[in-house]
Amino acid sequence: MNTEEVVRVSGLCKSFEARQVLNEIDLTIPEGSVVGLLGKNGAGKSTLLKCVLGLLKPTSGSIRVFNEEPWHLSSESKSRIGYVGQDINLYPWMKVGNVVDYVGSFYPNWNSGFARKLLSRWDLPVDERVGPLSQGQQQKLALVLALGHEPQLLILDEPVAALDPSARREFLRTLLEIAHDPQRSIVFSTHITSDVERVADRVVFVKDGRIVYDSPLDVMKDGVKRLRISASSNLPDTFAIRDALRCEVRGRHALVAVPDASDSMLRELEARWDAEVLVEDLSLEEIFLELHSTEPLMAAATGEAS
Repeated sequence: MNTEEVVRVSGLCKSFEARQVLNEIDLTIPEGSVVGLLGKNGAGKSTLLKCVLGLLKPTSGSIRVFNEEPWHLSSESKSRIGYVGQDINLYPWMKVGNVVDYVGSFYPNWNSGFARKLLSRWDLPVDERVGPLSQGQQQKLALVLALGHEPQLLILDEPVAALDPSARREFLRTLLEIAHDPQRSIVFSTHITSDVERVADRVVFVKDGRIVYDSPLDVMKDGVKRLRISASSNLPDTFAIRDALRCEVRGRHALVAVPDASDSMLRELEARWDAEVLVEDLSLEEIFLELHSTEPLMAAATGEAS
């Protein structure tokens, strides 16, 4: 494995009894990368992250984290990982400050000053017990505990789900500061596409247990376009464009989302169908909707236009 790869997932499958949740997942997380994991509820994002962490055992396939199998991860490698899951289970009888000191005692490289800075930045009451804290406050505390040892690999599963807009902004500010370190990698799942656009340099879309799109964010936004096609006569029901993310046809008109709207593709469409083709830019949220539309994908249909 390349020493610059923090995580490598190959052919990962995970089933729970008869239900397959992950299907042939291939994913590489290089050192210094910030990866936004996007997908609907039930797409398999949390299961994927738990397999990477060694919290779930794969049905088949392989995973390497710091060149080790997650199921048998060494203590040294575990100390290089920070994780916040969707279910926050802390120590309700302890005070906030005591929890931070307690968790910090397990890490030889715990940065007490940084942890206390985060407590102050996120307005967490160090002298109050954890139990009565709001869900948002407990999530912020979990983030402090995941960040205090300045992990080389930070994995976050819906990290801002319970945060108000102000707290979310402060968290993203911290995440951006961490992302500037080229030796630290971040993987976070979320439904908030604007957060991904602000922080991530790469986006991975998960749908029905598969990775359906994996690209640097800037390449994705520059390449993925929506084409509005108006032909001189009705288009066939089999009309499709190779590798299209989605295709709808209604009479003379077609609406197609493509991963790379090249000039040659546009010229071919115009010539073959005697059509006018308008090209629209898409936001990350619109790309998400195109990938997860209930309309059937037609990229593999016969009679492809390109």
